[in-house]
Amino acid sequence: MRLFPILAASVLAATALAGCEKQTRAPFESGVCLHVIEQPDGTLKFNPVERNVPSMELCAASLEGMRIRFMRLGSPTRELTGAYQGKFIFVEKEGIYLGDTYEGARFMSLVRTGDGRLAVPGAIRQAQ
Repeated sequence: MRLFPILAASVLAATALAGCEKQTRAPFESGVCLHVIEQPDGTLKFNPVERNVPSMELCAASLEGMRIRFMRLGSPTRELTGAYQGKFIFVEKEGIYLGDTYEGARFMSLVRTGDGRLAVPGAIRQAQ
């Protein structure tokens, strides 16, 4: 019976600490695709890439095109971050991930195919 109060106190303390974590949110600008740059002091700078973008997928495609152009110019950066209507878009080697916060969990949105194109997870069947 004495174990329950200790467990309850531990859960409460963990919840309180989780609430103290830094959680940077993306700005909500309707239809604006943003490129996100982390500054040396840890703050984020949001630069507009395109306006009147109708969907997150098209914003991700614009960011992917930007990443490819940077690589063609000799940039060593292989990953970049963007934002669209309050969500972060992480363009990485494995594909495109989305997140509600910059520091938080990321969820797969698009995966890279064998030839480097992007596709919806599960859309491409592997040969058996």
